[in-house]
Amino acid sequence: MTTREKNLVRDSFLVLREDAGGLALLFYGKLFALEPKIRPMFHGDIERQGMKLMSMLTAVVESLDRFESLIPVLHAMGQRHTAYGVLPRHYEVVEQALAWAFGQALEVDSGTEVLWAWRKLVREVSDVMQVGAEELTQARARG
Repeated sequence: MTTREKNLVRDSFLVLREDAGGLALLFYGKLFALEPKIRPMFHGDIERQGMKLMSMLTAVVESLDRFESLIPVLHAMGQRHTAYGVLPRHYEVVEQALAWAFGQALEVDSGTEVLWAWRKLVREVSDVMQVGAEELTQARARG
């Protein structure tokens, strides 16, 4: 990510963090609307899930200048999500739901520079998580 994109993410995250609960409700509402079949994967309450989401977003934003330090954590997260039944196609749905939720929470249009910066970051996180998931799948296949 460029310095400008990182700054856009950091600055907008201050706004997103102010209403973390609202952001979580927007995100999970959109996620379940886009892919209703994944709702059963969420056994806990959405408020708790929202806290986990904000915790991860905080870690990602705080690590923008040293993203590589998050790679082991994101690999492990991707592997855990495999156990929950997350499939590769679900990552794109999550990306769409997050982008939409960010746009709603920030009150900006989908084509704005800040949302493109978030999309880029979320795509990076998603890609790294999927690598971790694939590594686990391949290790299981080798047996």
